Amino acid sequence: MATFTRFSTDDVVITTEKVFTNTFSSNILTAVHSSSTQNVAATDRTASGLFYKDVYDAAAASAGSEIQYAISYGNKAGSGSLPFTDADVGLSATRTIYSQYRSLVYGDETRNFTFNGHEPSGIYVLNIERARYKQALRLGSLNLTLSGSSATGIIKLTDDSATSSGSAVLTNLGRQYNIVSGSDGVRFGDNLTQVTNSGSYGLFYPDAGVIILNQDPLDATVADGGIVLATQETATNDENISKLADAINLGKFFEQDTQEDISSQFYFVRAKNKDFNYSTNASYIDANGNLNFTSMIDNPVSYITTVGLYNDANELLAVAKMSQPITKDFTKEALIKVKLDY
Repeated sequence: MATFTRFSTDDVVITTEKVFTNTFSSNILTAVHSSSTQNVAATDRTASGLFYKDVYDAAAASAGSEIQYAISYGNKAGSGSLPFTDADVGLSATRTIYSQYRSLVYGDETRNFTFNGHEPSGIYVLNIERARYKQALRLGSLNLTLSGSSATGIIKLTDDSATSSGSAVLTNLGRQYNIVSGSDGVRFGDNLTQVTNSGSYGLFYPDAGVIILNQDPLDATVADGGIVLATQETATNDENISKLADAINLGKFFEQDTQEDISSQFYFVRAKNKDFNYSTNASYIDANGNLNFTSMIDNPVSYITTVGLYNDANELLAVAKMSQPITKDFTKEALIKVKLDY
């Protein structure tokens, strides 16, 4: 009577499946909702709203509203917000944000962001709430519409993963793709720089849930391919974060899927005709290990209800239950497929 059977290499198969789901509470976000607790006063120097503003799927104070992403503005010279103190010229919330993401991407606080060779003074950052996506953001699913105050000032942004055939630059923040004018990962036109002398629209980091936008093409005129975002770079609180939030709100379209790689391990449990025909159930044998029913001596019958997976120390690691008992005797064999997802 077999009790334990070791799996052979032919009995174990490992597969990986990609699962895609919506990143946001609804498939497409059509409005921007922020919290009044992050409003910034003209004299604020360290308020959270100077560093980032959370965006919700509904009014922040309403029941069940959830954070979807955060918007930040960074400037390499510290412009766009008050310095932390009057003596700290250039040391401000915007410089902190720029330095933070520069360090995350490059691992170097002396290297500045460039977009297809163009170096702007400031960047906008969309940081997807970590709880909203699984393993990474799905390539080719980013569709973000930005609109200026004029109805004609509209740009539709996506990553260029389809155009670049999935080829990415590897950084400290994971894979890096370009943000371009287009849809579903396909760039409109042949040029990566779509606004003259301004570089690409931005950079996309799907493994970290981060989108970094180049301020210069957004500030460009409508005729040149911008939306006249009007980023300001003074030593006061310029509320640049709110400018991008308004552009997203007017665009009424922000779509991004998430992906997760689920690995499955299949164990093929083979009960051959000579195996597992007896049971150690208390009703099956007596205290001495003899069969309680003599008819079972030459014609035993058992019922498989459970499969246990053990390690080499015979320690139970996992249990699989049958939907219904499988009858087993010397004339029958059984093949049971056990699936473990992780």
